[in-house]
Amino acid sequence: MESGAWNWSFEKVGNRRIPILNISGGTEIGGGILSNTLLKPIAPAGFNTALLGMDADVYDAQKQSVYGKTGELVLKKPWLGMTYGFWKEPDRYEAAYWNVWEDTWIHGDAVMRDEDHFWEIIGRSDDTLNVAGKRMGPAEIESILSDNPAVLEVGVIGVPDEVKGESAVCFVVLNQGYIPSPDLGAELMQMVATRLGKSLRPKEIHFVADLPKTRSAKIMRRAIRAAYLREDPGDLSSLENPDSLEKIQQQCLEKIE
Repeated sequence: MESGAWNWSFEKVGNRRIPILNISGGTEIGGGILSNTLLKPIAPAGFNTALLGMDADVYDAQKQSVYGKTGELVLKKPWLGMTYGFWKEPDRYEAAYWNVWEDTWIHGDAVMRDEDHFWEIIGRSDDTLNVAGKRMGPAEIESILSDNPAVLEVGVIGVPDEVKGESAVCFVVLNQGYIPSPDLGAELMQMVATRLGKSLRPKEIHFVADLPKTRSAKIMRRAIRAAYLREDPGDLSSLENPDSLEKIQQQCLEKIE
């Protein structure tokens, strides 16, 4: 649950009296990894502990535990209920979770942890942007754009940039009654620049009818990025609406032409 939804639920549903306990993990790997305990303060959309039995850590690229900076969420020991593999796909299982460091589970989440062991999930590792030296999750930009009343939902990807390393490209679905226009695009770009700084201003904003999602309604940003860059998107078996991806690819090609 992102911070806006967390705050709304805490204030409107729970009348600021009922705590909301976030949990994050993976149903396919045996349950949760991070959650909250009532023995410590709870931050909106954050986590104050690893769950029992989960030897979680945050590694940088050199496999060093880090605090106060974004790194990879890893598990250093087996846990109760841990999955042994994918059905009839052992190589895919190893490539998905064991392909970086020996005897270390790579969950695929970019996270930040402070010295008091409060955790924040930045986003999926392969979704994380590195714009002008700042590593950030797409949700940071998506949440800003979603504050505009014209915006229904957003998907943000990072694409190569000769100057910044990466730049953000945003795909926006509008609410009914709003029409795509250059003025609206400029307004949305300025919202990001005002709140995050000019260097993080998106490179482009595309207005689309729909975003590609999994059957559990998660936006498939890697698929959007592949369509934008005309790369192989990989396994799309979990994609619920493949036509949305085809339309995005066609729209981006038309803009280039």
